[in-house]
Amino acid sequence: MRILMISLTLLLLSACLGEQTDHSATPIKIKFAHVVAESTPKGIGAKLFQQRVEKRLAGKVVVEVYPNSQLYDDNKVMEALLLGDVQLAAPSLAKFGKYTKKLQVFDLPFLFDNLEAVNRFQTGPMGQKLLSSMTQSGYLGLAYWHNGMKQLSANQPLRVPANAKGLKFRIQQSHVLQAQFEMLGASPQKLAFAEVYNALQTGVVDGQENTWSNIESKKFYEVQAHFSQSNHGVLDYLVVTNAAFWKRLPDDIRTELEQILAEVGLEVNRLAQELAMVSRQSVMDFAQETGKTEVLTLSQAELAQWRKAMQPVWKQFESEIGQEVIEAAIAANE
Repeated sequence: MRILMISLTLLLLSACLGEQTDHSATPIKIKFAHVVAESTPKGIGAKLFQQRVEKRLAGKVVVEVYPNSQLYDDNKVMEALLLGDVQLAAPSLAKFGKYTKKLQVFDLPFLFDNLEAVNRFQTGPMGQKLLSSMTQSGYLGLAYWHNGMKQLSANQPLRVPANAKGLKFRIQQSHVLQAQFEMLGASPQKLAFAEVYNALQTGVVDGQENTWSNIESKKFYEVQAHFSQSNHGVLDYLVVTNAAFWKRLPDDIRTELEQILAEVGLEVNRLAQELAMVSRQSVMDFAQETGKTEVLTLSQAELAQWRKAMQPVWKQFESEIGQEVIEAAIAANE
């Protein structure tokens, strides 16, 4: 009987160990949800991340990518992160004002001269510090990904700020962007990215602001008659996760994922600048071939008017963002 009991004990122990081994062999699943097309910088970045994880963490981590708002729009995905329904997202930086006021710095109009200045700020001490500015809400920023500088569009020419007065502009969920258009005497309308094309087509809004790659990939040129090369703001993304989920990952896996994200970020940022030029040319080609739209190159004098009209927004949000954050961003232009 004693031998039988020992045998049963060993059998049960072996089964338990087998179950633990099977459980530990189950790969970690990471759902990566975003709202844009796969041909955009963010879409390409998500696929690159998936491919490199598959190669370097095979059997340990599986990444599933859901583009084009297949799972959630940018407003719902943050809740989904906390619930564990997705593990990675990359909303526009404009979407985080609800969780930290400091990231509103990226929405300030005419703050950054170009993407090189944005990159210097993001990779600098202040930009890196901002990645952890939402941990009290349960979120952790992992990486900044570029999309590009924003352009203005409407169904009438936008050469000077007075041209925007009275028009309805689609904006992201951002108090700074709301104030930006209110400074122009325009009416900002907060809409999800997936709704923009139809809103422009049906006249729910008269215009919008976006990057060349988003304008081209979503074919906004089909429903907008005039584009102004304003470069008045930046539209970048923050790869974000549930802070508790990220902390629970095994150290070696977390380190490798962070390394992959850093590598992919370099690729995304390089592609963003290349795609901006290609997408802008595509819109210009469409304009020339069809005559249905036009791309306006604003003079320095005209750009100065836009800058003067929008810049009071800096002072309006200085106390929320922090003077030291704004000064660090300004210094990145030098």
